[in-house]
Amino acid sequence: MHSIDSGQGVEQPVPDEVERPVSDEVERPASDEDIAAFRRFNRYFTRRIGVLDDHYLGQDRPLGEARLLFEIGDGVSLRELRGRLGLDAGYLSRMVKALDAQGMVRVGVPAHDNRLRRVELTPAGRAEVAEQNRRSDALVAGLLGGLTPAQRAELSGAMGSAERLLRLAGITVETVDGACPDARACLDAYAADIDARFPEGFDKAALVRPEEVTGDAGAFLVAYEERLPVGCGALRRLEPGVGEIRHLWVHAQARRLGLARRLLAELERAALARGLTVVRLDTHAVLSEAQAMYRACGYTEIPRYDDNVYAAHWFEKRL
Repeated sequence: MHSIDSGQGVEQPVPDEVERPVSDEVERPASDEDIAAFRRFNRYFTRRIGVLDDHYLGQDRPLGEARLLFEIGDGVSLRELRGRLGLDAGYLSRMVKALDAQGMVRVGVPAHDNRLRRVELTPAGRAEVAEQNRRSDALVAGLLGGLTPAQRAELSGAMGSAERLLRLAGITVETVDGACPDARACLDAYAADIDARFPEGFDKAALVRPEEVTGDAGAFLVAYEERLPVGCGALRRLEPGVGEIRHLWVHAQARRLGLARRLLAELERAALARGLTVVRLDTHAVLSEAQAMYRACGYTEIPRYDDNVYAAHWFEKRL
């Protein structure tokens, strides 16, 4: 049994997502034309917003420090900042020390955990961030002023698509031990989501056991965005040549990216790597969005093959 919703709403497919079958397209390298177009846009955009200037937005600091002040916001641990921004610990420490010396931030140790170092803005830091936001808004307003309302809407839509695809590109999918903390955390979140969604609730005793999805027995995949788990899926061996996909789940904040399809494709590749040429799965009657995705990805509905009390539909695909 598996779900691709958050428990708070349905993960509807992104435009054209359901119509395209799962394939090996994600394994194909980017073309020279794609790479050149991406780099050309980067060069134009960074020049227009002033990234190359040591005085970003006309303020007396480079973009790196300005962005760090923005990210600190109401206060955050250095550990979280490293994960969020993907910065080297030493480089982050040097920037924080420089901002501290300028009176922009203060660093302390929270009372609840003396292992953490927390950084927060001083009044001067808050004032600079407020001015930074004012100047950023003015810069963007100036850029958009040369476009008609329809063109602005087109640009906003294009940027939304770009953000979605870049987020998906930045997500990594890793095979982990079925008993590792991230695997169990994902399953706990999955169980909570479908317990809220299913009219009859959900009993966590129905979750796969770690030994069923580890090593030769199967696989457990976790999707990570900025080092945080945002999705999972499990594969276990049913019989020689036949595997079963279970617990396909995507976090609410990572829905509508195409991640469920990507996880499904990765599970199929994991099945082939283990000599499994047929995969099966089942799903609940209320998960209509999951049923639509499976059919679009080449799964055919078959008669019941298990005694799962939560299942109402059973599917199979030959790989």
